[in-house]
Amino acid sequence: MSGGNASNETPRVVEFLGPKERDLRLDFLRGLGQWMIFLDHIPYNVMSWLTLRNYGFCDAAEFFVYISGYSIGFAYGPAIRSGEMVAAIKRLWTRAAQLYVAHVFLFLFFTAQIARAARRFDNPMYKDEFNVAQFLENPDVMIQQALLLKYKPVNLDVLPLYIVFVVAAPLILWGLLRRPHTTLILSGLLYIVSRTLGWNLPSFPDGHWYFNPFAWQFLFVFGIWCGFGNGPQIRPWVKSWPNQTLSWLIVGVAFVVALSWNFESLYGLVPDAVGKVIYPIDKTSLSPLRLIHFLALLTIVVKLLPPDLPALRSRALHPIILCGQRSLPVFCFGVLLSFTAHWILRQVSGGIPMQIVVSLAGIGLLIGIAWVATWYRNLPTLFTVPVTMPVEDAPRPHAAAADADGETRVVKTSA
Repeated sequence: MSGGNASNETPRVVEFLGPKERDLRLDFLRGLGQWMIFLDHIPYNVMSWLTLRNYGFCDAAEFFVYISGYSIGFAYGPAIRSGEMVAAIKRLWTRAAQLYVAHVFLFLFFTAQIARAARRFDNPMYKDEFNVAQFLENPDVMIQQALLLKYKPVNLDVLPLYIVFVVAAPLILWGLLRRPHTTLILSGLLYIVSRTLGWNLPSFPDGHWYFNPFAWQFLFVFGIWCGFGNGPQIRPWVKSWPNQTLSWLIVGVAFVVALSWNFESLYGLVPDAVGKVIYPIDKTSLSPLRLIHFLALLTIVVKLLPPDLPALRSRALHPIILCGQRSLPVFCFGVLLSFTAHWILRQVSGGIPMQIVVSLAGIGLLIGIAWVATWYRNLPTLFTVPVTMPVEDAPRPHAAAADADGETRVVKTSA
């Protein structure tokens, strides 16, 4: 740089001001949720009895949405408070674009995988079971609808929901910065109104989104609200014995009710009048029972899983945490692996030993994918070019900046 005052200027670091250290609880719960989603995506799999969905009203989807929101509030809160709103918007929408590209590629690979299996084994059940029959008959129309996020095969509903939420995240953060409690209340009102009036986004060729974004946004906003700095305000109340007692009671009742639905010998455990009122529990628009059950579980987790728990840094939990840190590639490959596991159980053997083998093998591959993604992410991205230049024209030093997920990136500084 030239100019008389250039030497007296102090470089200004243009960076995203994120958290200095990851909250490993988020990675652990996110990784555990990825494993559960993988197991739940394999139909008729005995290993799915290890997941949440058989023991209460909610499942891993609620934790995924809440943790996604909490992570954004936790990572972007410092930047928003320091006035870096534009930088935060840029990073969030860049992330949304990455998610969209990942969704498109996952859609293409997934439909190709199913189409090949259906043609190779002359079994139309695959394309009908996974909602790709219409795509194979009218690919030109269905590709257009898929790009608009209106057409989604089975198991590809979560990522479009997350894309919409990440796009809307700057508006949510802006509201939380100015009126945090009002923003949360408005989100709750939108949840109630959407359930009352049946608001939802349309899907193609008919119907609506499996995850209604107008309802599920409440969990996402609540997560951002907590991660933005409001969580510590309610933590004493969350850990209080009356709230813990109530939460354990809710979880216990949901456990008994869920078991009565899954085992014939327990059918009479819950009165028919009660069962008719609460069953079926709506997942599309986030039934209040699912929401209450999730909040009760979250209350218990906050109590039992402090941020400084030594086990979170142990080798035993490292594979789960690693999958949580690389959640996008793990989720995408998990969808493909779940269909592969389903194909093996259909074409080779569907017995319980094979169900256990394909489930454990799939989880092992997910850990391997997370490890490879981490190794690739940590590869050096900068190199030195031996070029002689005047000192005043030399590049400014680089500064570390925290990424949206709390990891360190390198960004250039400017005067």
